[in-house]
Amino acid sequence: MQPLALTDYDRRRYNRQMLIRGFGEAGQEKLRKARVFIAGCGGLGSPIATYMAVAGFGTLVIADMDIVDLSNLNRQILHWDKNVGEDKVKSGYEKLAQINPSINIEPFNGRIDENNVIELTKGCDLIMDAMDNFETRYLLNRASLHHNIPLIHGSVWGMEGRITTLIPGKTPCLECIFPKAPPKEVFPVLGATPGVIGTLQVTEAVKVILGIGEPLAGRLLVYDGEYMEFHELKIERNPACAACGKP
Repeated sequence: MQPLALTDYDRRRYNRQMLIRGFGEAGQEKLRKARVFIAGCGGLGSPIATYMAVAGFGTLVIADMDIVDLSNLNRQILHWDKNVGEDKVKSGYEKLAQINPSINIEPFNGRIDENNVIELTKGCDLIMDAMDNFETRYLLNRASLHHNIPLIHGSVWGMEGRITTLIPGKTPCLECIFPKAPPKEVFPVLGATPGVIGTLQVTEAVKVILGIGEPLAGRLLVYDGEYMEFHELKIERNPACAACGKP
């Protein structure tokens, strides 16, 4: 169990981020109390889980059904050569527990599906989308709407990435933006790309939990690594959306 108040260890460990305007000890206590569901321990999930752990998010629920493959290692930094053949949640738990032993990490080794997604995300303050398929992303979107909690979406392809923060009742949901799933494929990816998008997702998560800054609400940020450009697209709710539209 987490202590109710910050300890001297916490004050020393998180000193530099508590210096940020609007952060302070009160902000760190908010992170300590936060429970976050991280869907995926791969390319996006690795930097998301790593930087949430070092930031001091109190409880991280990490979910994945895959095992570590050698082809993962160009981008999935939670996993090393020695972990090839292991369950990703086991490998990820092992590293995260060493990165920050003062937080709670709850691994779920299995498929996220329509029968368990609501229960898996119950009691969470945030859902972090680190998936590589829209079938599961749509389930996370429905869970976000069901629990009325934000979903921070990220996706990558090659040297490109996209991110937005979806807040039920205030922003479009994922199905407003992507009403149809793109075809499944084995897509190219440079390891640094999910590093960029994943760390931006964590930045959004900190802002949402602390209530500081301006989250990417109603905005889709597009990262073009090839030309090193960022583009922003305004996104709006679809009144006829099957997920969040009026019945």
